[in-house]
Amino acid sequence: MNLLRTLFLLFLSFVYGAVSAQDYKVSDFGINGDGRILNTRSIQAAIDFLTNKGGGTLVFAPGNYVTGSIYLKSNVTLHLEEGAHLLGSNNPFDYVKDSVVNWQSMIFAIRQENIGIVGKGTINGRGFQTAVNAVENVHKGIVQDELKLDRLREWNRPENIYFRECKNVLIKDITLRDPASWNQTYDQCDGLHVEGIYVDSKSYWNNDGIDVVDCKNVVIKNSFFDVADDAICFKSHDPNGVCENVLVENCTARSSASALKFGTVSRGGFRNFVVRNLVVYDTYRSAITFAAVDGGFVENILVDGVRSINTGNVIFLRIGDRWSKGRKPSMKNVTIKNVYAEVPLNKPDLGYNYEGPIEDMPRNISPASIIGLPEYKIENVNLENIEFVYPGGGNPLFAHRGLDAQSLEGIPEMPAAYPEFSQFKELPAWGLYIRHAKDINLKNIKFTIQKEDYRPAIVADDLQGGNWQFKAFLNDQALEKSYHIHNSTNVNVK
Repeated sequence: MNLLRTLFLLFLSFVYGAVSAQDYKVSDFGINGDGRILNTRSIQAAIDFLTNKGGGTLVFAPGNYVTGSIYLKSNVTLHLEEGAHLLGSNNPFDYVKDSVVNWQSMIFAIRQENIGIVGKGTINGRGFQTAVNAVENVHKGIVQDELKLDRLREWNRPENIYFRECKNVLIKDITLRDPASWNQTYDQCDGLHVEGIYVDSKSYWNNDGIDVVDCKNVVIKNSFFDVADDAICFKSHDPNGVCENVLVENCTARSSASALKFGTVSRGGFRNFVVRNLVVYDTYRSAITFAAVDGGFVENILVDGVRSINTGNVIFLRIGDRWSKGRKPSMKNVTIKNVYAEVPLNKPDLGYNYEGPIEDMPRNISPASIIGLPEYKIENVNLENIEFVYPGGGNPLFAHRGLDAQSLEGIPEMPAAYPEFSQFKELPAWGLYIRHAKDINLKNIKFTIQKEDYRPAIVADDLQGGNWQFKAFLNDQALEKSYHIHNSTNVNVK
């Protein structure tokens, strides 16, 4: 990990040196900040001028600049001064569906290098109204879309930013608001630095915070995400692609889905990640989700320092077999340490825009989970210095899962299901559930419930190897032997 840190520092110095020189005012190109005039052509003309001159910075003074789809080009930086607002047009026909990525966006960059968007200004997609207008166009019969759940598919609604196959990208200090789809996607990029951004992305369905797809040499730090869908999300769309050499540091996330997530598309893989000092609050699903469900791999991951308050689930590690097409999914060498987490009894994102759905019942509060498949076990996971606080109160008359062999073996495998911590409904533990795994180690783990629960703190089923050092409490009262091990070998409990 020290080598990885050195590579990040070298990469940072390169990025900062690469982003360009001479400043040009948007007013020089007739770009109007009155909030009414559509500036798409004039902004694009300015970008094209700068890149043809060898590069420069296009400076947006305070104002409201309306635009449709524009393309950022090599050696050009957009600088949004404080009070400058780049506003997405509410006319869906002002956006391009790019032929390379097959997606809509306000700002594209395709196979460019040394580019950036910086400054204290705002990119506001105004996505709710744009999405509503797009749905009306489908109902009029002038646009074709299947309207899944009466909304356009994600690729037929504009994001704020979509960069594909770019090198040396700097996104710094800006505010990103209200796209009509995902918020910002960086796809197969090499050298991505995101720092000090503020994301408010909960005006419509699928409003992710940031999506990083098959990228390498990535830094995301000192940033805030308040979103309707996944907050910090890494994906692997290409079976030959990898998300690798990634640092996430000093970030805060609030989500009506998951806060930090690998997947859900996981065709290639994820490796060499360092996540430090992550704060999660009011999050509907998991603080941490690592999913290898499409034939890909997850390996060499360190999460060090998480504070998770009012979050529906703390840790969900999952191998599945959804779109694997014969490839073998895997997950190994994952360390999660120095975590404090509180799981609520009630819905944690209640009152936010576009809340997560009401889960099908019955089920009691779900535990953290490490769940592989019989043929694809999760290997070498180390949990260290973690305190879990649960409400407890699991009621066997409401929903019940016993500890006998028939009950445990009756938990469905669900290899092709969308991976969510609640997919199995009732689980037999209130703190941590482990199934189909190898070498799962617990060191200095504390589980606390606030009300008595009929389930034990930990249940392991088909676990091959592990050293456990943990304590379980009902408030301040120690619980004796609050674990159950089934069909497992070489598990040492201290």
